[in-house]
Amino acid sequence: MKEAIEKLKDALASAECILIGAGAGLSAAAGYDYEGTRFLKYFSDFHERFGIEDIYSGGFYPFPSREIFWAWWSRSIYINRYAPMPESDVYPNLLRLTAGRDYFVLTTNVDHAFQRTGFDKERLFYTQGDYGLFQSSKPAVASAGRTYDNEESIRAMLAAQGFAFAEDGELLLPESGAPRMAIPTDLIPYCPDDGAEMTTNLRADERFVEDAGWHAAAGRYTDYLAQTEGRGTLLIELGVGMNTPGIIKYPFWRMTAERADVTFVSINKGMAYVPDAIAARSIVIDGDIAEVLREIV
Repeated sequence: MKEAIEKLKDALASAECILIGAGAGLSAAAGYDYEGTRFLKYFSDFHERFGIEDIYSGGFYPFPSREIFWAWWSRSIYINRYAPMPESDVYPNLLRLTAGRDYFVLTTNVDHAFQRTGFDKERLFYTQGDYGLFQSSKPAVASAGRTYDNEESIRAMLAAQGFAFAEDGELLLPESGAPRMAIPTDLIPYCPDDGAEMTTNLRADERFVEDAGWHAAAGRYTDYLAQTEGRGTLLIELGVGMNTPGIIKYPFWRMTAERADVTFVSINKGMAYVPDAIAARSIVIDGDIAEVLREIV
């Protein structure tokens, strides 16, 4: 791994442009653990009642009522979007890596961690949505192309379950007893424009709303790609698996194959891989993202 890290340092030094492709493995390396202690702290009741093993799979569970559904989702949204970020140097080190550089970030993550760390909003494209937004479950006409900030609604749902909030925003468990597993019916969110129940602005099917902000970011990303043509460009893939390879992984591979001015980097513990066709212009590091970033900043 040492040799690969030295190659990466050289590639960073010579690159004119840096395009970062960030997947779930990056946030996992930064402490956004969807299972284990963090999961059981806030979802032990759901684990005991429904057998749910982690935050990710719980998002697909067919809960028996909308009140229980929103109790689950309010907790999941809050701890991954509004609560203090886990203590980690992953995102700060990545920010230092891009300081003074011509960079852009393409990410499938929905936790807003880049922007919360201080990355320039104009250089970010969150392709799959944002935990901090609601959309209509039936977007059409009045609600078409619209999303809605959800923090106030999410906090109200949590308070109704018995949670409290520390001064720094940490979600605090009820002091006496377990949290309630359902929200009051009158807190179920409905779209102010079409009256349909709200849902999360996360890409799950054809109803996903790509709002004005999404399209603006997509345009900036397209413009950035055009501006890198003919310039030494470093594609850094961080924690990207095979869940949605068509968004980051395959386009990055294709760009590396088609452009002589591109170098591809894959950093992913246990899942770092490149096709033989681009291996000569790739740097593959099968290691912990946090450790690698400490080595190169």
